[in-house]
Amino acid sequence: MKTSRRYRALLAVCLNLVALLFSTTAFITTYWCEGTQRVPKPNCGKAKKTNCINYGGNETSKETNQNVVHYSWETGDDRFLFRYFHTGIWYSCEENISGVGEKCRSFIDLAPASEKGVLWLSVVSEVLYIMLLIVGFSLMCLELFHSSNVIDGLKLNAFAAVFTVLSGLLGMVAHMMYTQVFQVTVSLGPEDWRPHSWDYGWSFCLAWGSFTCCMAASVTTLNSYTKTVIEFRHKRKIFEQGFREEQTFLDQEAIKYFRERSVQSVSGSVEVFVDPSVSTAKSMRATASVDLSEIPETLGEEQC
Repeated sequence: MKTSRRYRALLAVCLNLVALLFSTTAFITTYWCEGTQRVPKPNCGKAKKTNCINYGGNETSKETNQNVVHYSWETGDDRFLFRYFHTGIWYSCEENISGVGEKCRSFIDLAPASEKGVLWLSVVSEVLYIMLLIVGFSLMCLELFHSSNVIDGLKLNAFAAVFTVLSGLLGMVAHMMYTQVFQVTVSLGPEDWRPHSWDYGWSFCLAWGSFTCCMAASVTTLNSYTKTVIEFRHKRKIFEQGFREEQTFLDQEAIKYFRERSVQSVSGSVEVFVDPSVSTAKSMRATASVDLSEIPETLGEEQC
């Protein structure tokens, strides 16, 4: 029982550690949602020769005469670029079409004013989720490595299960609130940020994977606690049943012993009180026979 309980505790610790790593990674990365944004192509210049709009003519004439109307034969989607972007809880980064690298903006500033409160609640829930995971992981480690008493281990097990379940619920709420905020921001966010197409990224998958591992750890911990309690109750029941049977057997043996002792004492007393009377009666009868036999002879002699 002790070995199986240790294996279950080790499994719960590993699942909790995986959930903690996944949630921390998802919280600090910016790949919850990713996709493309449609933006107009910039004008071609000295530094920009590709993916730009060339109106024709040399650049000096365009620089000297700003009132000249320039025409482009590009129409439809040819006039736009589809730049890559990715968004997390804190920042939204998109590809820099005018240079190298990425430009990042605060996602909290991009969210509509009606959704900022929900976004902050999501952030607070994520922080509490990670903190409760740390508390649950610490309690599980204490139970696994520093608990020699079974009762203390069960108490730590119960508290770890409670904290892990609460953290899982907070994580689920935080992920759902962020998803709602992002979908509203896609519709009501700034024009220069609204995505043309998007999907959930690997950080979002890590966040829900963390939630799955967290709930698995809580179920394993609760299962370990319940199974240990049931085993203790079963062993206690067997012990009490064996004790009753042993006590009943001892009582029966004692009754039999005292019953035999009482029968032997009664039979001994009967022998003590019966045998002298029997011997006395026999001696009296013997004496009587002797006396009766002697009487005729005496009488005969006297008569002669």
